[in-house]
Amino acid sequence: MRQYSPDLTPPWKKQQPAPEVPAEPGLVVEEAGTGFCGAVIRCEAGTVTLEDRFGKHRAFPLQPRGFLLEGRPVTLVRPASGAPARPTRTASGSVAVPGARARVARAGRIYVEGRHDAELVEKVWGDDLRIEGVVVEYLEGVDDLPAIVESFGPGPDAHLGVLVDHLVPGTKESRIAAAVTGPHTLVVGHPYIDVWEAVKPSSVGIAAWPRVPRGQDWKTGVCRALGWPEHTGAAWQRILACVHSYKDLEPALLGRVEELIDFVTAP
Repeated sequence: MRQYSPDLTPPWKKQQPAPEVPAEPGLVVEEAGTGFCGAVIRCEAGTVTLEDRFGKHRAFPLQPRGFLLEGRPVTLVRPASGAPARPTRTASGSVAVPGARARVARAGRIYVEGRHDAELVEKVWGDDLRIEGVVVEYLEGVDDLPAIVESFGPGPDAHLGVLVDHLVPGTKESRIAAAVTGPHTLVVGHPYIDVWEAVKPSSVGIAAWPRVPRGQDWKTGVCRALGWPEHTGAAWQRILACVHSYKDLEPALLGRVEELIDFVTAP
């Protein structure tokens, strides 16, 4: 006669033990009950404190299967005392190098169109750029790019990379880019009217970036459509504060910046 377990719960409904993961600082998880997502900032006896992308802190108990890591249930545990720290990553997704010193600046450079572009690149790729010794400067537009490239004098030991907004076929930007591109100069761009659009709307807390009618200042039009004060500097700081890592940016920008870093640092 076949023996049955007193537990009649179907096997597919039983909760399997979740892997234990040390709650190391910087680990990004989601609390299963509330959906609160954030990075671990400290772990004390019985609790872990997370910080979300807006800087809000919340403490949660260390319960079995209490968190999701990359969508899968895990049990967070207090890190072992004296255990080697797990590798952390920079905002760009690169493996961080603890204690690494900034390299002496290379002769090569990366130019971006404006201050907002430079601030965004610094926030996400700043750690990588310092290790590689790459300096980012901004142009305040691309109209004078041919003269700037000529003055810079790109060469085998001084590659120049340029990131351009709204680089699509048939535009003024595309014609200027074609005029200066050469063996030691690489011009790439993203399709967005402004680098604001390269930040994912979901990260900013909006459904989508508004469409602004032709003839209007794009940034002012965005502020107006979203009901924000028409102060573009303050609006940008609000947007930038929502960017914590490469995950907050559109792939069309991520790939281009990585391409420029590889080009400028190539031997």
